[in-house]
Amino acid sequence: MKPIGPLMWEHRLIERMIALLSSELDAFTQTNVFHLDFLRQAIDFLRTYADKTHHGKEEKIFFRELFNKPLSPEHRRILNELIDEHETARKLVASLDQAVREAEPQKQANAQTISELVRGIVDFYPCHIKKEDQVIFYPAQDYLTKDEQDNMLAEFWEFDRRLIHEKYQEIVSGMESRLKA
Repeated sequence: MKPIGPLMWEHRLIERMIALLSSELDAFTQTNVFHLDFLRQAIDFLRTYADKTHHGKEEKIFFRELFNKPLSPEHRRILNELIDEHETARKLVASLDQAVREAEPQKQANAQTISELVRGIVDFYPCHIKKEDQVIFYPAQDYLTKDEQDNMLAEFWEFDRRLIHEKYQEIVSGMESRLKA
């Protein structure tokens, strides 16, 4: 297995959460009410799974190794863009968390702010994921030897061992089930 495999699997789970957020945004346009508990779970997922787990592996392992290679100027630029995009995602999620914390249950005083932030997240992630999947992941493998890729994969597993993947897979599945019910 190549190290991009687990990163791309993680992208698929993140895409499922983004689809759920998009559905919540669509429901809001019909009802003018956000489900704050849903948003709190989504924020937890985005902070822990998308950022700490996924972006953590990219920045602390995958990108770190690539930056030590003689990258083309274009690939180096793209890696820097991706790091900047991770920071953008962190800021969007932090702002959404603040807006949700300030929202009173059953009162939608800052619903417009929440709506704009959810829209920002829903619009952001597909483009970011596409850039990683289609623009950098495959070419990046050419810079790494098989041993380096194997070591990176082992480092990913160790990184994951310290985190809680299964919890977030269960959260997304449960949220999907509740949305379908």
